[in-house]
Amino acid sequence: MDTKAMTLRLSADQAEALEKVAEVDGVSVSEAIRQAIEEHIAARAADAEFRARLAASMERNKRILDRLSKA
Repeated sequence: MDTKAMTLRLSADQAEALEKVAEVDGVSVSEAIRQAIEEHIAARAADAEFRARLAASMERNKRILDRLSKA
């Protein structure tokens, strides 16, 4: 699995709450963040409105790329 390092800035309250959640769940803060991101992505993928916006965005990008390839 390829990985990518990222920086995340949280408020002090968010960081403290995240640390407590991770501690209670028995996982590292990094793992708690990865789990939350996976849950967020799954929720977005299940959202019909999001999928419609995604399809529209992909179509716009396809048209732009098609134009660029003919330039």
